[in-house]
Formats: sequence, structure tokens, C-alpha cells
Amino acid sequence: MAGLTSQGIGSGLDVAGLVAKLVAAEKAPRQAQITRAQTTAVTTISALATLKGAMSTFNDSLATLKTEEVFSARSANSSAPEVFTVSASSAAVTGSYDVEVENLASAHQLTSKAFAQGAGTNVGTGTLSVAVGDKHFSVTLDDTHKTLAQIRDAINSASDNKDLLRATIVNAADGAHLVLSAQSAGEANKISVSQSGGDGGLSKLEYGPTLTTNYTEQREAKDAVIYVAGFKHTSKTNTFENAIDGVSITLLKADEENKTRTLTIDKDTASTTARVKKFVESYNALEKQIAALRSYDPETKKAGPLIGDAMMRGIETDLRSKLTSAVGGLTGTFQSLASIGITTQKDGTLSLDSAKLGKALNADFDGVAKLFGSENGVAKRLASSLDTFLAADAQISTRTKTLNAKSVSLQKDQAALETRMIEVGKRYNAQFNALDSLLANLGSQSAFLTQQLSSISKIGDK
Repeated sequence: MAGLTSQGIGSGLDVAGLVAKLVAAEKAPRQAQITRAQTTAVTTISALATLKGAMSTFNDSLATLKTEEVFSARSANSSAPEVFTVSASSAAVTGSYDVEVENLASAHQLTSKAFAQGAGTNVGTGTLSVAVGDKHFSVTLDDTHKTLAQIRDAINSASDNKDLLRATIVNAADGAHLVLSAQSAGEANKISVSQSGGDGGLSKLEYGPTLTTNYTEQREAKDAVIYVAGFKHTSKTNTFENAIDGVSITLLKADEENKTRTLTIDKDTASTTARVKKFVESYNALEKQIAALRSYDPETKKAGPLIGDAMMRGIETDLRSKLTSAVGGLTGTFQSLASIGITTQKDGTLSLDSAKLGKALNADFDGVAKLFGSENGVAKRLASSLDTFLAADAQISTRTKTLNAKSVSLQKDQAALETRMIEVGKRYNAQFNALDSLLANLGSQSAFLTQQLSSISKIGDK
């Protein structure tokens, strides 16, 4: 507090202490009011955020259940996953198919005859034309660029040789060999090499259908071949996309001759079961959060931040109704969650009978899909309600905005209170300082009068 540097000198009063206590006493009622209101606002904002978060998490779990289309996922299995793997889209039709893998696709690879003097051997000059299937490029070699290593580098750096062919040199006991490897598999990507001009030395590197003596065919250019349900299919790669509608088959290795494998497409009950379990878990998490927000402990007399809150009670009632009521318009066996093993317990949470759910999915997979994802399905109507409750103009959001505004206003009230208390302190300081001066003067006068009276008394004694 602003005031005297040393207060109470004249009177002995603890001016600073008295001022502080008076200011605190005057501040206390308004401070308590602001603190109480601010605590309530902050606590309620936090509680609403917690409620909204739990509702959003539950709403997210409905995304994979709220339309019939999300149930159309298919499981795909190979009886020999070491030979081929398989995946299926929702377009795949359930069924079982015989598959025979005749051979995998391979990329053409050629190894030249040996050049005894190694990579530095001068091969020749001229133009070397290389083709991979119907794509080709050329390199020109002069007297300063005619070694085997320089030919390799010229092939690899050719501007038109983008992902067509790679040239390498492999050293062996008999010398260096130029290895040409096509970068794409399949019969359509065979390598051919021709030369023209120059000194004719590049003829040692020619290769074609009628000239195969300069190279050894290290790896044949082959298409992948499989038989599905007895029908032959070929592919430049080891992946088949159109052998069965909606099914992708990827070959991993060639199979034994005439070995028949099985490819099975089925409705994806495992993924559906997992999604239903997540739905139950997410709802239970929401229900437990609601219970905590409205709780009351009689021993500690501590209440949850949203105890008795009408808005939260309305949300819970609406969600429970949409969970437990039957789905209209369905004609099958499964018209409610209870019919597939999902029931409500005493505390409001859900219980899942996995065995009953499994039987329901096996008996009528599409019926379960309709129960959740049809126009009036459980997941769809729950998602619709949650979207409404979580909207930007919904009550949770508007209440939060109002409370945030109130919190800001209370912060301003706090600042105003602090400013006012400074002025009150200054006023009290001034008053007590004046009192202190007055008491000091009175003390001085009292001492003077006492001295004078004492002098008069002494005169009378004489």
C-alpha cells in the first residue's frame, strides 16, 4: 500500500496491518462471489468438453456401422499364402475358386560373353540401339568412350532409358561380362540389341531373335500364368486384377505342377464383430463418463460438475431410446440390439454376448447389416442424434461459448476489484496517517501541559 515510509511513528499504531485487514475485509465478499462464479464457470466448461469428447468418440465408432455399404467388405483367403495372396473389394461375390499357378512373371536378363581384359576392354565405336519390347533408345560411342565400362555407363545414362533397362558388369574367372536386365517383366518386354556405323566392334554386343550367340539368356522374359476355375489368365506382372471381379491375386512363387489351391471370398464377419465390439466399448465409455459427471458421493458430499443437468439428462435419455427400441421396417429375425446379443445392464452400460452375435452374423449377415445401417437402423439414428447434439449451434456449444464469455467478464471484474482495492487502501492509509499525526500532536501537547503543571506545582512548594 502507498503511504508513509514508516507508519505509526507518532502513535505506535500498526497502520500497515490495520489497512491491510480493512482492505481484505472489504474485498472478501466480492472476491468470494467472483471466485465462486469463476470456479463454477471453469468447472462446467471442462465438464462440457469432457462430455462432448466422449460423445464424439462414440460417434466416430458409428462411422463403420451406420450404412449398409460398410458391411459389404469381404474377407479373402488363400489356401497357400506362400504361393499367392489375395485381397477383395466390396464388389467381390462370395464363393470358392480353384487356382493353379503355372509360373511367375520374370524380366528378361542377358549375360554377354566374357571380355578377357576386363571392364577396360576396348569394344568398339558406333551406335548401339537397345530395345525393350516396343520401347527403344540409342547411344553413340566414339574413340574416347568405347570400353566395356563406358558402354555400360552410356546405356544407364541415356536420356530415353528411363526405367527400361539396367546394364551392369559382372566379373568372373574368364573376364568381364556385360549384364542387361529389363526393368519390366513379361514376354512383351524382351531385350534386343543392334549396332551400326563405327568400327564394327559393337557387333559383339548384338542380340535378337536370330542372333543369340553373343549372350546367354540368364532369365527368360515370361508372363505370369494362372488358371482360375479352369480358365487361363496371363499378366506382365505377378498381380492379377481381373481374373475375378473385385479380387486381386498376387503371386509369390511358382507352384508344383498341376497343384490346385483354393481361393475363398466370404463376408467379413471378423471385421464386423470387431466394429460392433468397438461400438459397445465406446458407448460404455460415454455412459461411464456421464455417470461420473452427474455423480454424488454422500460420504464426501462431493457432487459431479453436471449433477442434475437437464441437458445431459436429455441427451442420455435420447441415446438410450435409440439404442433399445426396435428398428422399424425390418422383417427378419434381428430387429433390435438384444436380438443379436447386445443388452443394457443395470448401470446403463451395454453387455455383448459374442457367441450370440457370431451366430447372428452367420445366420443372416445382411439382416445384422440392416439392423445397424438401414435408414432407421440403430447406428444411423444414433449418429443422426449425435450429429445434432455436437453441431456448432447445439446447446453444448452455445453453453460453452456463454460460459467462456462469462469467464472473460469475471476476469475483468477481478481486475476492476484489484484496482478499486488499491484506491481503498490509499484512502485508509491517508486516514490512518492523519490519525497518526493527530495522535502525535496530542501526545506532544499532553507532554507540554504535564511539564507546565509540574512547574507550577514546584513554585507553590516554595
